[in-house]
Amino acid sequence: MKNTLKNALLVALGIIIGGLLNSALINIGYKIIPPPAGFDLKTAAGFEAALKLFEPKNFVFPFLAHALGTFVGAFIVSYFSVKYKLWSALIVGLVFFMGGLSMVFMLSSPLWFNILDLVGAYFPFAFLAYKIASLKKS
Repeated sequence: MKNTLKNALLVALGIIIGGLLNSALINIGYKIIPPPAGFDLKTAAGFEAALKLFEPKNFVFPFLAHALGTFVGAFIVSYFSVKYKLWSALIVGLVFFMGGLSMVFMLSSPLWFNILDLVGAYFPFAFLAYKIASLKKS
């Protein structure tokens, strides 16, 4: 029971830290690769209007945020968990995937980005984090 509680807390911690990194990378990304001028990205309507004018370069940081947020959260869980390291990492990946999937339905992002993001950012990076964390513990 003690290990299960520890793993559950680690999963929650991984999701929180990964989510914070995700948000930070999105905000940094807007400073490095600015979105189209003249839109208020803090409102849903403004963001949706600006999204139609995004170029491929504007999707670099959102992808990195999703992939690296998932990676860091899954790495924390995999590195510190006592049991079920892979399953714990995949749960983190699943939570981030569900967030990404919900964004696909809420925003009108280009199909190429939706596919790249959903297929390439969440489960692959959760699994990679698990593998790297396993190497570090050996």
